[in-house]
Amino acid sequence: MPGLPRRQLLKLAAGAGAAACLPAAVRAQATWPSHAVRLVVPFAPGGSSEIVARATAAELTKSLGQSVFVDNKPGGAGNVAMAEVARADDQHTLVLGHIGTLAVNPYIFAKLPYDPVRDFRPISLLAKVPSLYVVHPDLPVKNLQDFIALARSKPGRLNYGSAGNGSAGHLAFEYLKAATGTFVLHVPYRGTGPQLTDLIAGRLDAAAVGAPAILQFIKAGKLRCIATGTTQRIAQLPDVPTVAEQGFPGFEMTQWYGLMAPANLQAPYADKLAAAAARAVKEPAALERLSNDSAIAVGSSPQEFARFIAEEQRRWQPVIARARIKPD
Repeated sequence: MPGLPRRQLLKLAAGAGAAACLPAAVRAQATWPSHAVRLVVPFAPGGSSEIVARATAAELTKSLGQSVFVDNKPGGAGNVAMAEVARADDQHTLVLGHIGTLAVNPYIFAKLPYDPVRDFRPISLLAKVPSLYVVHPDLPVKNLQDFIALARSKPGRLNYGSAGNGSAGHLAFEYLKAATGTFVLHVPYRGTGPQLTDLIAGRLDAAAVGAPAILQFIKAGKLRCIATGTTQRIAQLPDVPTVAEQGFPGFEMTQWYGLMAPANLQAPYADKLAAAAARAVKEPAALERLSNDSAIAVGSSPQEFARFIAEEQRRWQPVIARARIKPD
């Protein structure tokens, strides 16, 4: 460009260089994902995690233009799946983060095969799930107060099941035991599905389970809900009072699920995924599926999710210490 001052030429060159970078970033996002994305769920099929994961995966498949499929990898209170995803370097593997794997396991295992902070990149808090306290219908109790009275009259003779040591259901029931001063025997299972099989069959007395997994059994009369862990009654069970309503003000227990990626996921890909995930749970089809099962859609930013995880870790560390929760 003859006649232009040197300073102006330098500015034009710098501007051209910056502009050249923009299409590269856009191309990086546009080319990801280049093939199917695996969403690993650290638990057996049949629990709340399954419903949240599949509702999210279905919407991400639409928005990302590649299949997002759910891969259940139970074992080790979620540690097996978390460790596998922490080492994944294919840029197409994600994991469903959970209160257990992110806020409980760090305090019940002497050594974890993953670091919940360093090994993962928070993407979005997807949903919160009310914990429901249920009993087998043959147990002679109609509400939480009846259950407490029965448990106190037979200390250690009633039992409750969970999806495993350190699972959300384990934490929820130990939280209830601490609040009510009762002793109920814990029976850990490998996943919510096997636990529910024995609970419905009457081989267990009680459990605390995420609402999506058990609403159908409550409505069918196969289980009796004696309390909800939410601060307010849920629309699907308007006649069931909360734990707080039944004599324990301030009591609250909900499970939560969020999308996590390995820490090595490239920043442009993570940004694209975070925006898509936050939208996914707010899409009408996902909202309907989640709300039908009483799951509360959230959809947060990565920064919000990171802060939430840190707050939950601070909240549950003393509860775990008091209950002396240990791994299998």
